[in-house]
Amino acid sequence: MQANRAYAFLVAGITFLLDQLSKWWVTGPMGLTIEGDQRYVLPIFNFTLTHNLGISLGLFRADSDAARWALVAVTAAIALSMLVWILREPRHGDRLALGLVLGGAVGNILDRIRLGYVVDFADLHFGAFRPFLVFNIADAAISIGVVILLVRAFLMRDDKAPKENINA
Repeated sequence: MQANRAYAFLVAGITFLLDQLSKWWVTGPMGLTIEGDQRYVLPIFNFTLTHNLGISLGLFRADSDAARWALVAVTAAIALSMLVWILREPRHGDRLALGLVLGGAVGNILDRIRLGYVVDFADLHFGAFRPFLVFNIADAAISIGVVILLVRAFLMRDDKAPKENINA
């Protein structure tokens, strides 16, 4: 059973590493150093450097040091709760989804601690229509993990649920 939990932490670690490597690559070798710098990749995708001071959808912007550290504390508490949830979660699929959320959260927390903002760069668009704000691998992992948890919660039935006795 503990080996299965290790997979969740492996997913978290890989997510964290991919997130940090991609941010390094975009701001280093790719040369996007000034907020707003762009590199065309595909007609529907660019790399666009953005310094995200808030959380999803630009909410709760941390414009001061106090707000920045409060945001670090809140997101660290959420990451810690993900860690505890992984340790207590009996379902393997849910633990893997939680690993995505944990790895993404830690990646964004590290940015906020080191830089004061989160490095976002993935810019998906269809002409002028942008279904998402500019994001990063951590954001994508968090979103995918949450969607998996929601789908599993609402659409998957627990195999250990008591069966109705049709002969009674």
